[in-house]
Amino acid sequence: MAVLVIDPLVEDDLLARRRASGGDRYDEVWDGVYLMSPIPNSEHQQLAGRLTGVFLQVVGWNPRVEVFPGINVSDREDDWTQNYRVPDVAVFLENTRATDLGTHWLGGPDFGVEIESPKDRSREKIPFYAQVGVQELLLIERDPWALELYRLQGNALVLVGRVVPGDEAALESAVLHVRFRLIPATPRPLIEVTRLDGSERWLV
Repeated sequence: MAVLVIDPLVEDDLLARRRASGGDRYDEVWDGVYLMSPIPNSEHQQLAGRLTGVFLQVVGWNPRVEVFPGINVSDREDDWTQNYRVPDVAVFLENTRATDLGTHWLGGPDFGVEIESPKDRSREKIPFYAQVGVQELLLIERDPWALELYRLQGNALVLVGRVVPGDEAALESAVLHVRFRLIPATPRPLIEVTRLDGSERWLV
């Protein structure tokens, strides 16, 4: 259910309470429209945290590479709070075209991850991510489980592959130089991350 608040006093009070509780951590503003997202469940946070750890190992803990479990990304240097998104994981490489402005990044990460939750709007963020120059985006579906990899081609993020649990095929990242697969397991499938040369493998 969507709720439209037009009373400025109610809006100010609601946002103040949300900030005080920390509930605004995952909120976003889409072209001036404030979106209040529910706090991710434990599985969602576990995936984001563990993928962040894996990516830090993938880049060799390079201090000139930034890996974040959630960060503000905008297309604006000033007045950025009027239009920003928060990917679940973001990797900015050493030669990234994005700029860290402290409060937010101007421009998108080189590699981003979105983890779908029930009734969220992850897919609706894809055009924005293309606009800010995200090179690759991994979308993780959880009901049913699937991985989708999008790659920037021209001005659009284009789907280049999709895998489900048990597929022998893998999604190959040209940005991180790893492959992603879904391994059947209980209570949920495991995300396998493997270096292209096969030298290291992680299960998330």
